[in-house]
Amino acid sequence: MADSKTQLKSSALLEQMKLHLATEEGKKLAKKIGLVYQLNIAPKKLGVDEVIYVVDLKKGEVTTGPYEGKPDVTFSFKDVDFLAVALGKMNPQMAFMRGAMKIKGSLAAAQKFTPDIFPKPSKL
Repeated sequence: MADSKTQLKSSALLEQMKLHLATEEGKKLAKKIGLVYQLNIAPKKLGVDEVIYVVDLKKGEVTTGPYEGKPDVTFSFKDVDFLAVALGKMNPQMAFMRGAMKIKGSLAAAQKFTPDIFPKPSKL
């Protein structure tokens, strides 16, 4: 499993997110949103060799592995589709309608998952 994590382009963005949440701006964001997102990111095919990340906007942290308890929303993406949505290159509603993103949990919480919550990448 460690191999697939290093192959994911999403890993770099989620590492930046981890650092972002430690900043003042990141703390404000966590306080404003206050939701827990679990991201199941697959290298090539949904549901296969997924790497699981938790973006906890209650505690303001990003961790690897399934959430202890019930996340507000669980998203399933392929690596390229997650990056496209997180970087604002693909509209989340379009991703969902095309089947590029699967959602389990609160749709109201899912709608707060927008490119605005991610730090602007310095370089990916």
